[in-house]
Amino acid sequence: MTDIEISQSVQPQRIQEIAEKLGLNEGQLELYGKYKAKIPLDLKITHKSEGNLVLVTAITPTPAGEGKTTTSIGLADGLNKIGKKTVVVLREPSLGPVFGIKGGAAGGGWSQVIPMEDINLHFTGDFNAIEKANNLLAALIDNNIQSKNRNLNIDPRTVTWKRCMDMNDRSLRNIIVALGGKAGGIPRESGFDITAASEIMAILCLSKDFEDLKERIGQILIGSTFDGKPIYAKDLNAQGAMAVLLKDAIKPNLVQTLEGNPAIIHGGPFANIAQGTNSIIATKTGLALANFTVTEAGFGADLGAEKFLNIKCRAAGLSPKAIVLVATIRALKYHGGKSLNELKEEDTAALMAGLPNLERHIKSLQTFNVPIVVSINSFVSDTEREKDLLIQHCNSLGVPVALNNGWAEGGNGCTDLASKVVEATEKCSTKYTPTYQLEDSIREKMEKVCKTIYGANHVILSNKAKAQLNRYEKMGYGNLPICMAKTQKSLSDDEKQLGRPENFDINIREFELAAGAGFIIPIAGNILRMPGLPETPSAENISISPEGKISGLF
Repeated sequence: MTDIEISQSVQPQRIQEIAEKLGLNEGQLELYGKYKAKIPLDLKITHKSEGNLVLVTAITPTPAGEGKTTTSIGLADGLNKIGKKTVVVLREPSLGPVFGIKGGAAGGGWSQVIPMEDINLHFTGDFNAIEKANNLLAALIDNNIQSKNRNLNIDPRTVTWKRCMDMNDRSLRNIIVALGGKAGGIPRESGFDITAASEIMAILCLSKDFEDLKERIGQILIGSTFDGKPIYAKDLNAQGAMAVLLKDAIKPNLVQTLEGNPAIIHGGPFANIAQGTNSIIATKTGLALANFTVTEAGFGADLGAEKFLNIKCRAAGLSPKAIVLVATIRALKYHGGKSLNELKEEDTAALMAGLPNLERHIKSLQTFNVPIVVSINSFVSDTEREKDLLIQHCNSLGVPVALNNGWAEGGNGCTDLASKVVEATEKCSTKYTPTYQLEDSIREKMEKVCKTIYGANHVILSNKAKAQLNRYEKMGYGNLPICMAKTQKSLSDDEKQLGRPENFDINIREFELAAGAGFIIPIAGNILRMPGLPETPSAENISISPEGKISGLF
């Protein structure tokens, strides 16, 4: 069966029953129908210091992804199977990938969160609220530029704030706004970002409460005046109205796995352009309500895990007790030189040639001083020889490894992985070690990430990047963490360099300042904030029957 057929074959439990497993009653929920609910912020849930936070990350992925979400859900079900009270905390899917290349993004096989259709589509409206808050600020900016009486003297050429939409649409990347004559406003160049790339998304996921949310929104840098003075969202008095639009979106969402275990889903920033992980509020809620909290970070460990640890954990005061590194035989063969249409064929030579990518990620993650467990996400095309070879290689590296059959067997296929994760958490007695200190200069932070995590030689800045860096440091932002924007397809900044590249530099084209989110974004290469659709988008296979039954979400 397809993923959606599997999800539709399971009768979900009422969300009140799921909440009871976390010690919550119906009066503490905001119900969104029978199978979804919001968890209010006024519950005053406190983070238990003894909670076990488990981060799921991956090797450098193929275009289809390597199953971090599937592994996270299967692991959570597996931990519950062996008697550990566990909740999985995930990001919300973006409609861009859903209708683009991936189809559904709520797990796979028998390791899914449900209701799968709702989660993949509009869910509880969080992305819509983020989009509206983002676009309200854009409207206020253009309105002020047009205004005669309350004009802040904004130089339209310096406005960096774009509108956003949760869809892949390359034709909106670069546009001219305010055409149509005098009544249409002052024409200027602009564009659209995908909603997951909006700074509002990053802010929502890093905010601790409503006050923090408003404060962060007010700090958004939108441009400068004609005489070079920075202009912030608070100068437009935008933060109050924008926060109102986010009054429900800031609350985490409660759903369930196919096996009826609790799942919290909230926020959805991409990891190649933002921090790539769910909200601080959602993660802390999970830690307060369960003994084990399994969460994931986007793309490979060089992006998602690095930012989870250096940005999110630093901001939230969190520290994982174990890191699960997802590896697949198909991805390792891809890094070993096989083409995408050849990955189902047995090829131990290609597998061996791709192992350095796994080794690089293990080496990078070990610098955080958190126990690591390798999870082999099993596919039906994997052969016994290939699985044995990969297990033996992990054993030779001294890293615990387990086969993960969550896709085919759900929690029953993840109990070995669950046991090894429990053992890893029991060995963790210290907090993680960050890659850099906030007191380091921005250049030092980049050098440490690029050398320690990617294995690069040096960081090279363009003249434009040098000028921007100098400006941001003079503005007092040099002590912010960095959020590296680079391709997810390679450890380098060149997507064609697969495997474990060596003797390469990271080239920073420009910087962006996300002052509200609280980080600086060095951009390496041509990173798109508005993706395009593939030649054959998944949208072509998605439909709905006369009875209202959705198909094609894979």
